[in-house]
Amino acid sequence: MKRLIHRRDAIILTTVEIINDLGIQGLSTREIAKRQEISEGTIFKHFKSKNEILLGVLAHYAKYDADIIDSINAKALKPIDAIKYFIKAFAEYYENYPEITAITQAYDVLACDVNLVDRVKDIVNIRSSFIVQQVEEGKRIGQIFNDVDSVGLSDVITGFFSASCLRWRFSNYSFSLKKTVMDTLDMVLASFIVKYN
Repeated sequence: MKRLIHRRDAIILTTVEIINDLGIQGLSTREIAKRQEISEGTIFKHFKSKNEILLGVLAHYAKYDADIIDSINAKALKPIDAIKYFIKAFAEYYENYPEITAITQAYDVLACDVNLVDRVKDIVNIRSSFIVQQVEEGKRIGQIFNDVDSVGLSDVITGFFSASCLRWRFSNYSFSLKKTVMDTLDMVLASFIVKYN
């Protein structure tokens, strides 16, 4: 059983690597088999189809989401701190595993597949909804201006994060993703935070 789990994980990690190197269009079970030095038949002992592999990749991509949210809830962070913690956790994860950012950049392509679209939507919605909830709570407790569009602010945050990841990839990871993202987040949030004398 341990061997089965190990091989499944290895296939998923190799798939992420291929998507990073060649894009979704370069992904094939043949390429996975070549890089794993196994037969395509061995792949199909672990996964029924390429789509099932991609579902495994999406699960791998989002595997820390619930843990990050649980950690924030356990710390009982105020909304602004919760948003910062949330974004910082992803920035650190991506900085330590640059290849995984290829999945963020492939959302549109993955969402075109009827077998994958619901999983992609779930990931995007869970992440966006968490930020929306924090903005709503921030408005409720007077930490964020009442007239702020919660969904709009969430879109701004997730949008600049995605754009920063893309720029980071294009620069061959030549700058600190975490510092860039957190500096930008501070700048964005400063416009919406209620400041008291």
